[in-house]
Amino acid sequence: MALSLLHANDRPGQHAPSWYAASAHSFDEFPPLQGEQTFDITIIGGGYSGLSSALHLAENGYKVAVVEAHRVGWGASGRNGGQISSGLSPDQEKIETLVGKELAKQVYSLGNEAADTVRSLIKTHAIDCAYRPGVIEANHRKHLDKGSASYVEKMQRDYDCTSMEYLAPDALRQKLNSPDYSGGMLDSASGHLHPLNFARGLAKAALAAGVKIFESSEVTAIEQGKNPNVKTASGEIKCNWAILACNGYIGDLNKSSASRVLPLNNFIIATEPLDEDIAKSLITDREAVYDSRFVVNYFRLSEDNRMLFGGGENYGYRFPKDIKTFVRPKMLQIFPQLESVKIDYGWGGTLGITQNRLPLFEITRGNILNISGYSGTGVAMAVLAGKIAAEAVNGQMSRFDVMANLPTPKFPGGPLFRWPTMIAAMLWFSLRDRL
Repeated sequence: MALSLLHANDRPGQHAPSWYAASAHSFDEFPPLQGEQTFDITIIGGGYSGLSSALHLAENGYKVAVVEAHRVGWGASGRNGGQISSGLSPDQEKIETLVGKELAKQVYSLGNEAADTVRSLIKTHAIDCAYRPGVIEANHRKHLDKGSASYVEKMQRDYDCTSMEYLAPDALRQKLNSPDYSGGMLDSASGHLHPLNFARGLAKAALAAGVKIFESSEVTAIEQGKNPNVKTASGEIKCNWAILACNGYIGDLNKSSASRVLPLNNFIIATEPLDEDIAKSLITDREAVYDSRFVVNYFRLSEDNRMLFGGGENYGYRFPKDIKTFVRPKMLQIFPQLESVKIDYGWGGTLGITQNRLPLFEITRGNILNISGYSGTGVAMAVLAGKIAAEAVNGQMSRFDVMANLPTPKFPGGPLFRWPTMIAAMLWFSLRDRL
C-alpha cells in the first residue's frame, strides 16, 4: 500500500493517543462495509462535515450511509484544539479584499451561523462535550495592538458585531498570565469544547435519525456516472449522490482537492492535571486562546485542569518521533511557569489548508460534492459545510453557491510541487514570527 496520511502515523481503527481519546464517552464500533448495497447518499468521511451532512439529510428522509476509513471522529474532528470560531480563517478585511464587500457580508453571516449551528446541535441532541464560550486572539507583538483595536471598531461599524471587544495589554494580562503577549481581542460568540465527544454526539444523533455507519472502510475508488459507485476493499455502494468529507485526509480520491487543499500536520500536548489555583492563574476565565503568529499557538484548559497546548507544524507524511518534546518548548515560551509540569499526552493530526485559507466547496462529476479546506476553523465551519451540502443535495443551492464562489486557487506547480512551495513559505513566516 502506498504511504498515505490515513496510515502513516496511526494504527488502523484506533484513535490517536490523545487526552480526548482517553477521556471520551464510550462509543460502539461499527462493522466494515460488506457486499453491494444501495443508498440515496453516500458520505465519505466520519468527521464533522460527514456527520453533519448525514444528520441533516436523514432528518429530511434520505437513506444515508457514512463510510469511514477508521473510526468516527478519527481524523481532525477528534483530535483538534477544540476551538469554535465564529468566522473563517482570514479576517473580514482580508475577505473583503479577496471577494468584495457584498460577498464578504454573506460569508460573515454564514460564519456566525456556523458557531450558532454547533451550539444548536449541542442543545438539541443533548451532546455532552463541555462547551464553554469565549476565544481570545493574543498579539505576540505590541505593534499589532492598534490593528486589533481598529478591527474591532470596523466589525462593530460595518458588520453590527457586538460579540467582539478589544483587550488592551492590561486587560489581556488580567485574563491571560503570559509575558509573551501584549493586547488582543475577545470574541464571546466563539467558544471551545471536547472535540471527540462532540463528534460522537453528532454520530449518535445521526444514528438515531436512521443513518448507517460503516467503520474500517477505506474508500479505494469512486466510479462516476448517473449513480456513483463507492468502492472499498470489501464492498461497494450505489447511490444518487456522494459527498466527499475528508478534508486533509482525502489523498488521491479527488484531483481538485489535491491541487487546492494542502494537508498540514499540527500537534498538541496535554499536561498533567493542574491545581485549580494554578489553572486559574494561567487563564482566569477559562477562554480558549490562539495567538497572532503565522505558525499559530493555540491553547486552553481542559475540564480536569490540564493545559491543552497546540503548536508546531510539519508538511510531510510523518509526525515527529517525540511530539511531547517537539511542542513543549513552545508552551514554555508562553507559560514559563509550567517548567516543572509533567506532559501526559502528545498527539498529532492533519488539517486541510488552502492557499488563501478560504474553504473549498465544489460539485464535481455532476453529483459528487466536495467540502474541505477549512484551514483551521473546521470545528464550526465543517459542521455548517455539512448542513449546506445537505441543502444542496435537497435542491437548495443558494448557500452552497455562496461558498463555491469563494476563490480557492491552485497551489503553484500543482500537487507535485505544492509541498516544497508551502514549506519555503512557512519557513519564511516562521522566521518572521521569531524576528
